[in-house]
Amino acid sequence: MKMDRRTFLEISIGGSLGAGAGITFSPLPWKITDDLSIWTQNWPWTPVPAEGEVSHADSVCNLCPGGCGITVRKVEDRVTKIEGREGYPVNDGGICILGAAGLQLLYGPWRVPSPLRRAGKRGSGQWEQISWEDAIGEVVKKLAELRGNGKAHTVACILGSDRGTVPHLFARFLKAYGSPNFIRSASSGDTYELALGLMQGATASVAYDLEQASFILSFGSGLIEGWGSPVRVIRAHSMWRSGNMKERATVVQIEPRLSNTAAKADNWYSVNPGTEAALALGLAHVIIKESLYDSNFIRNHTFGFDDWGDFTGKTYTGFKRLVLTEYSPDVVSEITGLSRSKIVGLARAFAKAKRPLAVWGRGKGTTSGSLYECMAVHALNALTGNVNKPGGVSTLPPQLTEGWPEVYQDAAACSGCSMPRMDGAGTDRYPFTRCLPDRWPQMVNDKKNGTIQALLVHDADPYYTTLDSAAVAKAFASIPFVVSFSTYMDETAHHADLILPNHHYLERLEDVPTPIGLQKPILGLLKPVVSPQFDTRHTGDVIMTIAKELGGTVADAFSWEDYETLLKETVGDNWDTLEEAGYIEKTDYTPPAWENAFDTPSRKFEFYITALDQAGMKIGKDLDYLPHYEPVRAEGDPATYPLTLIPAELMRLASGAIGSPPFCTKSLEETELKGNDLFVEINPKTAADHGLTEAQPATLETPKGKAKVLVHLFEGIMPGVIAIPKGLGHAAYDDYLAGKGVNANSLMGVVEDPISGLCATWGIRAKLSPVGGHGHLG
Repeated sequence: MKMDRRTFLEISIGGSLGAGAGITFSPLPWKITDDLSIWTQNWPWTPVPAEGEVSHADSVCNLCPGGCGITVRKVEDRVTKIEGREGYPVNDGGICILGAAGLQLLYGPWRVPSPLRRAGKRGSGQWEQISWEDAIGEVVKKLAELRGNGKAHTVACILGSDRGTVPHLFARFLKAYGSPNFIRSASSGDTYELALGLMQGATASVAYDLEQASFILSFGSGLIEGWGSPVRVIRAHSMWRSGNMKERATVVQIEPRLSNTAAKADNWYSVNPGTEAALALGLAHVIIKESLYDSNFIRNHTFGFDDWGDFTGKTYTGFKRLVLTEYSPDVVSEITGLSRSKIVGLARAFAKAKRPLAVWGRGKGTTSGSLYECMAVHALNALTGNVNKPGGVSTLPPQLTEGWPEVYQDAAACSGCSMPRMDGAGTDRYPFTRCLPDRWPQMVNDKKNGTIQALLVHDADPYYTTLDSAAVAKAFASIPFVVSFSTYMDETAHHADLILPNHHYLERLEDVPTPIGLQKPILGLLKPVVSPQFDTRHTGDVIMTIAKELGGTVADAFSWEDYETLLKETVGDNWDTLEEAGYIEKTDYTPPAWENAFDTPSRKFEFYITALDQAGMKIGKDLDYLPHYEPVRAEGDPATYPLTLIPAELMRLASGAIGSPPFCTKSLEETELKGNDLFVEINPKTAADHGLTEAQPATLETPKGKAKVLVHLFEGIMPGVIAIPKGLGHAAYDDYLAGKGVNANSLMGVVEDPISGLCATWGIRAKLSPVGGHGHLG
């Protein structure tokens, strides 16, 4: 499709707020429309549809966890436009810039056209095309050899998610084959899932009733920068901003940088990075001291708010005493840098709001974060009693693959699955954590829990997205056999031995589970709206073929003829509805009644986490059972690295497994990316103190890496803090994306949370030196 001015404007604005997500909040559409139109005429790969019949087809976008409904316009069998689907429960006609650019990913040169086998050194880009039979045969041969030698447990799978039938197929495959090493990519959902498990006894994901909330207190969440289900959240944001001043919701943003979310909030409170938990507890102090909490909820449905005693007569510290003793506004002001009066005022405003809601997860929620910080924020929702209520927070149980027969494990499978996971999740040290996606590279490099002999990667790009890129590259180099199922030539595929490419999301059938953060269960359906453009296959079919060729009990676990049959059987009686409507929504879903709401040992919401003892964790003091502020120190010596570097996530830039299509990259400001050079934001005062000026070339260095950057003076960032956008610095894909900017993950290290083992990194110490060797800041 050639992009003319009119078409681009339709995509950008689209008649709804969500249609211009990331663009409508800036003057970009007007600035870049003309040059985009000219620019796209030079792309040889953009299809020019002949005159023909125009049709439309509905499907779902899966380029991020948002799960938006889309309507695809076609001329004959050519996709010419992607719009948000009107009436779809998640986005109702809205679409973000990444979703609108999905057709570029369909037709772009970054597609993997057929099965490929590495023909040169890893990462050299030398490949040979092979048949599907040969590609599957090589995987089967390797996996059969490992299993035959008693090394089934050395096989690992990394996926973008553990939800939906295809991830469940991979998990089922590992169970039948004999490996415990199923790993999903990191997200804030990892930590929130754990917090809900400990405080509420729930096996569930968090759900926010954003639309009915009247006061939204965001601890660093990029509400209009791609957090949660992006278009849904942006639509909610539009609702918060509508109406007269008395009726509309209040939005308060907590973060050290003036993001778009902060700029659009009623109040932006800049706090020292990494001190958000202290602020949450300072607010709790005021709420408790002034008796602004929901006494009925606290009295009837919580445990550990007050001091309590066990049958031996020993007394334990409750949340109330901890908060009143340790987190006075004066103390918290000293930690966070926020004034006492603002802390007190914010606490009163939040507690007195009709439906206050505290939300958590930095940026887009692409990192795990601190467990205690998450618990401290969640405790605010409990204090105000806004749990399982309209406008509050609730839990959403996982959608199960009902009807799948049990997996019979032979001796090899039992033996392999009994081995420790290679990332250490589920061990005595981290008994509650299911996956540790940022931990496995170091475990492999340190040769702890053995080695990985074969790695299968689907719907994820761990080579790019995992923190500490140098450690990740070293770990990959030690794995003898890497298989990618990627549709695109991403970083992981680029460093694989075999690529078995999946169909593009517009070419295949697949279920899409409830998007992140939604309060009602919804099952969407990905539909093949165009014929496959290349010699690709559905990964669901490929993994079942591999299982069947391995034979024995592994094959027996996959009795379905193909993936489509499996999906239809899984959905069961609801299939016709799902196929016809494109989604099934449980509009009558309500959270559990109070008597069944909490499945903790006390059967109540627990401020004091009793499950830690029951799991046998060795915890020495009361403090560790309670939400508290435990500083996550940024890696690096302040004397050597005087600044603090934080990542900034932008709506216009994909920062996960999918690389940004050209439209996204082109939409960046010239103060973010100029040519291939990345800008680092720095407060003018900090820059002036050290003689740095706008657009000056500099070297950015952290304990984990070094990069050439340009300086951008930005009043909206705290003195002493610097920021770079997340989502650039790709080495794979193609010339439209590779080599542009710096991968923020390459400059960050992994700081483990002490309870969960998940990555709690929020930033890293850094120094910025003018190019030319004239010293560095600090």
